[in-house]
Amino acid sequence: MRAVWPAVPPSVVPRRRLPEQPELPKVKVLHVITRFIGGSGGNTLISAVDMDSDRYETWVAAMPGGPLWDQARAGGVRTVDVVHMRERISPLHDLLACFELVRLMRRERFSVVHTHCSKAGLIARVAARLSGVPAVVHTFHLFAAHDGLSWSRRMAYLWLDRSVRSLAHRYVAVAPRVAREAVEQRLARPGSVVVVPSAVELSDIPTAPDDGVRADLGLPPEGPIVGTVGRIVAQKSPIDFVRMCAVIHAERPDVHFVMVGDATLESAGLEAETRQEAERLQVPIVFTGFRPDAPRIAAAFDVYVVPSLYEGLGRAVTEAMASGRPVVATAVNGVPDLVEPGSTGLLARPADPASLAAAVVWMLDHPAEARRMGLQGRERVRSHFGPQVMCGALDELYSELLGLPAPERVEAQQATVSDADVLRSA
Repeated sequence: MRAVWPAVPPSVVPRRRLPEQPELPKVKVLHVITRFIGGSGGNTLISAVDMDSDRYETWVAAMPGGPLWDQARAGGVRTVDVVHMRERISPLHDLLACFELVRLMRRERFSVVHTHCSKAGLIARVAARLSGVPAVVHTFHLFAAHDGLSWSRRMAYLWLDRSVRSLAHRYVAVAPRVAREAVEQRLARPGSVVVVPSAVELSDIPTAPDDGVRADLGLPPEGPIVGTVGRIVAQKSPIDFVRMCAVIHAERPDVHFVMVGDATLESAGLEAETRQEAERLQVPIVFTGFRPDAPRIAAAFDVYVVPSLYEGLGRAVTEAMASGRPVVATAVNGVPDLVEPGSTGLLARPADPASLAAAVVWMLDHPAEARRMGLQGRERVRSHFGPQVMCGALDELYSELLGLPAPERVEAQQATVSDADVLRSA
């Protein structure tokens, strides 16, 4: 049973007219993530910055480096570099990173430690248990053990994740299928997982194409644009995108192709291989590299493609749908929870360029239906995936764990798409 407490009556006198009142302690929450980048990093940033600052004092700890630190500090979040945190398994560094976190947790006496990603999740859950943290939460963004690994490596990762499943009091999943997979893989106890939609900053995402994008990319004013946005890493399967483009180009030479994003230091070779494959197949693709205005470019796509081999939910999918773009995505992990075939987009088989191409061509051949799916996807995301909804759910979860009365919940707004919306988007 949740705590019950009467609501606060309206203020009789503004606080500024009162004598100085004592400062009441806030709930201290520490978010721990491996690298403060990418989709999970964006989720963690919103989880820290957009919580009620009158109620919470939020911290983020991660390995040094990444583009989100300044945004976190600007939002009033306390930040800590975990010097020995590494992405790959490194027993000595992992042990030292655990000691770093134990010292931090014992010194600051956090009420809640919220961990993200498999590596930081494992180390920080152990550190929280050693430090006696009252409440521990872990979010499943995606899984370290996936089909792209060898059997032995996948089993090793599963064993590690299962070994710490009892060290969190509650688990958060970014999509229903992710929650189900976590329970079925025995990474979380049945009944311990709650689904919370992973928020995106909707105000940063345009809902209409910018006519200047074509000129910026050197594209002619005619012909549809098919594109993708994301880091050039193996998970995002950029070569499948190139091969899909080749299939479409043979059937629809009027289509233009755009790939937005750059490689990490570790995947620089894959970027070169992707460009070489495009040259080999003689398919014209505009490689933009990293673009700070990626949402603006993506809003100009006639079809937005997500060819990933595995995803939790896929931040790229959410952002594409928020812009109203018709989406074609691979049916992996939590993606089908968001992309409903014929309703909010189309699905394709992973690692199957021909399947992707067939779905894209269908969208291009049925522009009215594609626009309506894009609009319905936009309304679904904009009514359920804003920061207020996600942070309201986390506030409720933290309150339940700490025995506090539930805060007033921000409910998702229902929205419908009219025929007029479809016509306006054309």
